[in-house]
Amino acid sequence: MKVMFKKANKKDYKRIKKLFISAFPPEERPPFFILKSKAEKGKGDMLSIYDGEVFIGFVYIVCRLDTAYLFFFAIEADKRGCGYGSAVLVELLKEYEGKRLFLAREQLDENSDNYDERVRRHKFYLKNGFCDLPVKIKEGNVIYDVMGVGGSVTAEEYDLLITQWCGKFMRKFVDMRIIE
Repeated sequence: MKVMFKKANKKDYKRIKKLFISAFPPEERPPFFILKSKAEKGKGDMLSIYDGEVFIGFVYIVCRLDTAYLFFFAIEADKRGCGYGSAVLVELLKEYEGKRLFLAREQLDENSDNYDERVRRHKFYLKNGFCDLPVKIKEGNVIYDVMGVGGSVTAEEYDLLITQWCGKFMRKFVDMRIIE
């Protein structure tokens, strides 16, 4: 197994969008065209993941200075449990070396329909070197726990990263913030 990242292109967008819609619930997804547009403008990295010629999944990362926000990360359903997720994280840590890499993860709510999945996801990130950070992220109406590698991220750093990504005008309409 050798995972490779490739900047997403027109051929990849269709696969990525299909995976994006199947892997993330509607309340956790911005419109796909916004992600695509921001990536095409250099505001985010939309990367296809391949093992040779086989499409495995995608990541979407937003960077600012020494922070990198793993906004979205999904592996094709039939490729999960095969070691690809861990291999991708190893390569991401190399690719974004020197940056504090962080992500928003569903909270461990015992009353959620997918509680077992949330626990598995948490253990997966812990196993791969991430740790729980002392902040939460609110995106829209959803509050997430935050995990990262290389140190925590402040509310101000997150706000500047999101503002850089979506623009000052749009930032007025986007409710994304860190809760400390």
